[in-house]
Amino acid sequence: MEIVTYVVSGALQHRDSLGHEAVMKAGDVQRITAGSGVSHSEFNASETEPVHFLQIWLHPEHRGLPPDYAQASFASGLSDRLTLLCSAEGRDGSIRIQQDARLFLGKSEEANDWHQPLELGRHFWLQLISGELQVEAVESRLKAGDALACSDVPGLTLQSQGPAHFLLFDLG
Repeated sequence: MEIVTYVVSGALQHRDSLGHEAVMKAGDVQRITAGSGVSHSEFNASETEPVHFLQIWLHPEHRGLPPDYAQASFASGLSDRLTLLCSAEGRDGSIRIQQDARLFLGKSEEANDWHQPLELGRHFWLQLISGELQVEAVESRLKAGDALACSDVPGLTLQSQGPAHFLLFDLG
Protein backbone atom coordinates (compact mmCIF):
# COMPACT_ATOMS: atom_id res chain seq x y z
CA MET A 1 0.00 0.00 0.00
CA GLU A 2 0.90 3.65 -0.37
CA ILE A 3 -0.14 5.10 3.01
CA VAL A 4 -0.45 8.88 3.00
CA THR A 5 -1.03 10.70 6.30
CA TYR A 6 -2.05 14.37 6.51
CA VAL A 7 -2.08 16.03 9.94
CA VAL A 8 -4.94 18.54 10.29
CA SER A 9 -4.21 19.62 13.88
CA GLY A 10 -2.23 18.53 16.90
CA ALA A 11 0.85 16.31 16.75
CA LEU A 12 1.16 12.70 15.59
CA GLN A 13 4.06 10.49 16.67
CA HIS A 14 5.30 8.03 14.01
CA ARG A 15 7.64 5.02 14.38
CA ASP A 16 8.40 2.29 11.85
CA SER A 17 10.54 -0.80 11.33
CA LEU A 18 12.73 1.11 8.83
CA GLY A 19 14.06 3.20 11.73
CA HIS A 20 12.08 6.36 11.03
CA GLU A 21 10.73 8.28 13.97
CA ALA A 22 9.07 11.67 13.70
CA VAL A 23 6.53 13.94 15.31
CA MET A 24 4.26 15.27 12.59
CA LYS A 25 2.46 18.57 13.14
CA ALA A 26 -0.43 20.33 11.39
CA GLY A 27 0.28 20.62 7.67
CA ASP A 28 2.76 17.73 7.58
CA VAL A 29 2.36 14.92 5.05
CA GLN A 30 3.95 11.50 5.24
CA ARG A 31 4.04 8.64 2.73
CA ILE A 32 4.93 5.06 3.58
CA THR A 33 5.35 2.51 0.79
CA ALA A 34 4.49 -0.76 2.48
CA GLY A 35 4.90 -2.97 -0.60
CA SER A 36 6.99 -5.86 0.70
CA GLY A 37 6.22 -5.15 4.33
CA VAL A 38 6.89 -2.58 6.99
CA SER A 39 5.45 -2.29 10.47
CA HIS A 40 4.57 1.14 11.78
CA SER A 41 2.61 2.86 14.49
CA GLU A 42 1.12 6.29 14.93
CA PHE A 43 -0.22 7.76 18.13
CA ASN A 44 -1.03 11.11 19.67
CA ALA A 45 2.25 12.83 20.61
CA SER A 46 0.53 14.84 23.36
CA GLU A 47 -0.99 13.70 26.62
CA THR A 48 -3.25 16.77 26.76
CA GLU A 49 -4.03 17.98 23.21
CA PRO A 50 -6.09 16.03 20.66
CA VAL A 51 -4.70 15.11 17.24
CA HIS A 52 -6.77 15.15 14.04
CA PHE A 53 -5.35 13.48 10.94
CA LEU A 54 -6.49 11.83 7.73
CA GLN A 55 -4.87 8.65 6.50
CA ILE A 56 -5.32 7.55 2.91
CA TRP A 57 -4.44 4.07 1.63
CA LEU A 58 -3.80 3.74 -2.11
CA HIS A 59 -2.95 0.60 -4.06
CA PRO A 60 0.47 1.14 -5.67
CA GLU A 61 0.94 0.65 -9.41
CA HIS A 62 3.13 -2.43 -8.76
CA ARG A 63 3.09 -5.15 -6.11
CA GLY A 64 6.06 -6.00 -3.89
CA LEU A 65 7.75 -2.61 -3.91
CA PRO A 66 10.52 -2.13 -1.35
CA PRO A 67 9.44 -0.27 1.79
CA ASP A 68 10.03 3.47 1.62
CA TYR A 69 9.28 6.61 3.63
CA ALA A 70 8.97 10.32 2.85
CA GLN A 71 7.73 13.30 4.84
CA ALA A 72 7.35 17.00 4.11
CA SER A 73 5.74 20.02 5.73
CA PHE A 74 3.10 22.01 3.89
CA ALA A 75 2.18 24.08 6.97
CA SER A 76 2.30 27.25 4.90
CA GLY A 77 -0.48 25.79 2.72
CA LEU A 78 -2.75 28.82 3.14
CA SER A 79 -3.10 30.00 -0.41
CA ASP A 80 -5.53 31.21 -3.01
CA ARG A 81 -4.46 28.23 -5.12
CA LEU A 82 -4.21 24.48 -4.63
CA THR A 83 -0.95 23.08 -3.20
CA LEU A 84 0.30 19.79 -4.66
CA LEU A 85 1.11 17.43 -1.77
CA CYS A 86 1.71 14.10 -3.57
CA SER A 87 2.20 13.03 -7.19
CA ALA A 88 3.63 10.15 -9.19
CA GLU A 89 6.33 12.45 -10.56
CA GLY A 90 7.14 14.20 -7.27
CA ARG A 91 6.78 17.51 -9.10
CA ASP A 92 6.66 21.00 -7.57
CA GLY A 93 8.10 19.81 -4.25
CA SER A 94 5.41 17.17 -3.74
CA ILE A 95 6.03 13.77 -2.18
CA ARG A 96 6.43 11.02 -4.78
CA ILE A 97 3.86 8.20 -4.64
CA GLN A 98 3.76 4.93 -6.58
CA GLN A 99 0.34 5.59 -8.15
CA ASP A 100 -1.19 7.67 -10.94
CA ALA A 101 -2.70 10.13 -8.47
CA ARG A 102 -2.26 13.74 -7.45
CA LEU A 103 -3.25 14.94 -4.00
CA PHE A 104 -3.88 18.67 -3.54
CA LEU A 105 -4.47 20.77 -0.43
CA GLY A 106 -6.92 23.66 -0.50
CA LYS A 107 -6.86 25.92 2.54
CA SER A 108 -7.91 29.52 3.01
CA GLU A 109 -8.87 31.68 5.98
CA GLU A 110 -11.24 33.80 3.89
CA ALA A 111 -13.63 33.49 0.96
CA ASN A 112 -11.88 32.01 -2.04
CA ASP A 113 -12.35 30.31 -5.42
CA TRP A 114 -10.29 27.36 -6.65
CA HIS A 115 -10.35 25.79 -10.10
CA GLN A 116 -8.77 22.50 -11.08
CA PRO A 117 -9.02 21.15 -14.64
CA LEU A 118 -9.50 17.41 -15.14
CA GLU A 119 -8.09 15.40 -18.03
CA LEU A 120 -10.44 13.07 -19.89
CA GLY A 121 -10.67 9.64 -18.23
CA ARG A 122 -9.58 10.86 -14.77
CA HIS A 123 -11.64 11.19 -11.59
CA PHE A 124 -11.92 13.55 -8.60
CA TRP A 125 -12.43 12.80 -4.92
CA LEU A 126 -12.96 15.84 -2.69
CA GLN A 127 -12.79 15.54 1.10
CA LEU A 128 -13.92 18.66 2.97
CA ILE A 129 -12.15 18.94 6.33
CA SER A 130 -13.70 22.22 7.50
CA GLY A 131 -15.81 25.06 6.20
CA GLU A 132 -18.31 24.93 3.35
CA LEU A 133 -17.77 24.68 -0.39
CA GLN A 134 -20.00 25.29 -3.36
CA VAL A 135 -19.08 22.85 -6.16
CA GLU A 136 -20.18 24.26 -9.50
CA ALA A 137 -19.67 21.15 -11.68
CA VAL A 138 -22.32 19.19 -9.79
CA GLU A 139 -24.24 22.10 -8.22
CA SER A 140 -23.66 20.87 -4.68
CA ARG A 141 -22.89 22.54 -1.37
CA LEU A 142 -20.61 20.57 0.92
CA LYS A 143 -20.19 20.95 4.67
CA ALA A 144 -17.34 19.82 6.92
CA GLY A 145 -16.91 16.05 6.77
CA ASP A 146 -18.65 15.72 3.39
CA ALA A 147 -16.98 14.08 0.41
CA LEU A 148 -17.72 14.14 -3.30
CA ALA A 149 -16.64 11.85 -6.12
CA CYS A 150 -17.06 12.85 -9.74
CA SER A 151 -15.94 11.84 -13.20
CA ASP A 152 -16.53 13.05 -16.72
CA VAL A 153 -16.37 16.74 -15.82
CA PRO A 154 -13.89 19.14 -17.44
CA GLY A 155 -12.81 20.36 -14.02
CA LEU A 156 -13.97 21.58 -10.66
CA THR A 157 -14.63 25.11 -9.56
CA LEU A 158 -14.94 25.40 -5.78
CA GLN A 159 -16.13 28.49 -3.94
CA SER A 160 -16.03 29.23 -0.23
CA GLN A 161 -17.76 32.13 1.51
CA GLY A 162 -15.34 31.90 4.42
CA PRO A 163 -12.53 29.69 5.73
CA ALA A 164 -12.24 26.28 4.05
CA HIS A 165 -9.84 23.34 4.30
CA PHE A 166 -9.97 20.29 2.00
CA LEU A 167 -8.06 17.59 0.16
CA LEU A 168 -8.65 17.06 -3.56
CA PHE A 169 -7.60 13.83 -5.27
CA ASP A 170 -7.05 13.72 -9.05
CA LEU A 171 -7.10 9.98 -9.83
CA GLY A 172 -6.18 8.01 -12.95
